[in-house]
Amino acid sequence: MTTTDTENTITTDPITSSAPVARLRHPRAIRWLHWVNFPLLFVMIWSGLRIYWAEDVYALGIGSWQWFAFFPDAVYETFGLERRLARGMAFHFSFGWLFVANGIAYATYLVSSGQWRHILPDRRSLKEAGQVVLHDLHLREQAPPQGKYNAAQRWSYTVVLAMTLVIVVSGFAIYKPTQLHPLPLLFGGYQGARLVHFTMTIGLVLFFLIHVLQVARAGWNNFRGMVTGYEIERRAAPAETNTHHDDTSDRDSAVDDATPPVVGGGSTRATV
Repeated sequence: MTTTDTENTITTDPITSSAPVARLRHPRAIRWLHWVNFPLLFVMIWSGLRIYWAEDVYALGIGSWQWFAFFPDAVYETFGLERRLARGMAFHFSFGWLFVANGIAYATYLVSSGQWRHILPDRRSLKEAGQVVLHDLHLREQAPPQGKYNAAQRWSYTVVLAMTLVIVVSGFAIYKPTQLHPLPLLFGGYQGARLVHFTMTIGLVLFFLIHVLQVARAGWNNFRGMVTGYEIERRAAPAETNTHHDDTSDRDSAVDDATPPVVGGGSTRATV
């Protein structure tokens, strides 16, 4: 600090480097349930394709004109999915229970911890989601304010949770169409339940691909948050100019303000 004779002021020299601060972003339960769901979903899709191979009736097209069949024979041959119906059913029905149990645990934690408030959209989310999209497309200079997730993320996560619920319910309708007879009626019968189950799964795969691209676009710090729970932030230390007093209390407070907090107990920050 430097003191001048002509002015009764004390100038605090600016700190040139910012202090890295680790901020808690994702609780442990969210991280574990997220990563457990990844291999479960992979096995469910892989085994589901083996089941679908036995009657692959769906395609994109209009009338008799067909643009793309789900799926070409090359897909089955490349991934070894053909002639594996029994194995596919065994894996699908076994891991399906684990997938459902993980989903129940996730929903229970969201409700009990209050984390659902960060995910479910509010009355401003629809307008802000459009602003987020325009900002990502570089058509809007400033992004709207956000909390833990932006409005577009909140809408997409909520839609995915609803899609997953539909997948599970339609899956049970296909799995036990006689024992759970009312369930197929929700989808217009067995074939309707199968079509909804297939369509929702394709939508879930598309979301997964977009999700991975967005994570890569956000960078390593965002990915680290889902692995360790913490994201690293740069907390700038501002320069301050204080009027001189006889006591040194103002000087001490200026130094304290420029020092990043150290984590202790239940704090969500830590200097690194």
